Amino acid sequence: MLKVGVLGAGHLGKIHLRLLQESEKYELVGFYDPFKENAEKVANSFGYKLFSTIEELIDAVEVVDIVTPTLSHFECAKQAIEKGKHIFIEKPITNTLQEAEAIRTLAIQQHVRGQVGHVERFNPAFTAVNNMIDTPMFIETHRLAEFNPRGTDVPVVLDLMIHDIDIILSVVNSEVKNVHASGISVISETPDIANARIEFENGCVANLTASRISMKNMRKTRFFQKDAYISVDFLEKKSEIVRMKEVPENPDEFAMILQNAEGVKKQIYFDNPDVTPNNAILDELESFADAINNDTTPIVSLHQGTEALRVAQQIIDCF
Repeated sequence: MLKVGVLGAGHLGKIHLRLLQESEKYELVGFYDPFKENAEKVANSFGYKLFSTIEELIDAVEVVDIVTPTLSHFECAKQAIEKGKHIFIEKPITNTLQEAEAIRTLAIQQHVRGQVGHVERFNPAFTAVNNMIDTPMFIETHRLAEFNPRGTDVPVVLDLMIHDIDIILSVVNSEVKNVHASGISVISETPDIANARIEFENGCVANLTASRISMKNMRKTRFFQKDAYISVDFLEKKSEIVRMKEVPENPDEFAMILQNAEGVKKQIYFDNPDVTPNNAILDELESFADAINNDTTPIVSLHQGTEALRVAQQIIDCF
């Protein structure tokens, strides 16, 4: 079991603390939170050990779980890595690309592992179809959320859209060619609604929409590829695959068959893969423990977290 400590005991930090306490791959040593009143309340309510300084916590563990506001990610990660500790860091990896690059370089120099908390990679609706997504050429995402003051310290691109940016970069095996985007502020000081178009060198196009002032919640992504359409509902945890195949010699009388202008016929098949319920946050944390113990690359590496931030920054720069 890896000795782990948590930095930050806010909404998400408390979830991490509970799950790490339950995990069989970690030994939760304790946590640190600079807001004394909140920290003492969490310690008294749940019995977690409260450290009086960041330094004391880092010295007592092997893994540091950084669940602090984005603005403090860099400093927390830097302190942990310099002490030779592995880091799990919530998304976005840091506030700026320069900070992310510095963290990546430092981790390589200190021979420590790092994983970024892009939790949607562990969403069961996505993992159920991930290995079936093959060279998608058009991707459409909608991530809409009702207003919540938490997270409005950063643009909606870094708060919500970055989840979809990371998913897209994980399935499109090509360099980004162009980025076009627009965003507007409605309630916050930073954009609350954004739309982006990412064009890749291989011809793939991704169209992303994110809003944090919607009347309803929605987290859907659609992947279009040769002879297949794959839909993932990250919120409802459902997936659907629609395939087109050559028409058999004797098709079923109820078969759905399409014919194009050239006379080529294709039969349509519908498939709803089994989606196994899971706790995505626990899975991402435990996958990081596996990467450390097995000396393998984490599922969402610091490099991938940096690339997601790079594209997010390109989108923000369009506003």
